[in-house]
Amino acid sequence: MAATIGLPRVGVGAVILNEQNEILLVLRNRNPEKDTWSIPGGKVDPYEPLETCVIREIKEEVNLDVGIKALLCTAEIIRPENAEHWLSVIYEVTVRSGEPVNMEADGAIGDVRWFPLHELPSNLASFTVPAIQHLQQRNSQ
Repeated sequence: MAATIGLPRVGVGAVILNEQNEILLVLRNRNPEKDTWSIPGGKVDPYEPLETCVIREIKEEVNLDVGIKALLCTAEIIRPENAEHWLSVIYEVTVRSGEPVNMEADGAIGDVRWFPLHELPSNLASFTVPAIQHLQQRNSQ
């Protein structure tokens, strides 16, 4: 379904941490935000529940079976110059099974990598920044 210019779109993202407290990020291989590191996620399909979407997107992008741990935050990006208005619902998820694999190496994802929370790349995607900020604020309390 094609997006209507000017209408907000809804996406989901997932914060996935391993036992070493590293976060899983994917390198975006296409626009928007090409060449930035992002939490995995994607667009919500019509009539698709948010939690179902995040589970599906993580399986499609990095081949992990995940469960919802908690709603972490929401984030909004408005870029009229690009006719973009996105609302992203970001969840913290737990890995039930699998090892991260780039399932979209021929398209949207250039790389998949674990990063220590204290050694993040400087080129973070828009929705990744508030997700990490919320995670760090919660962990410091």
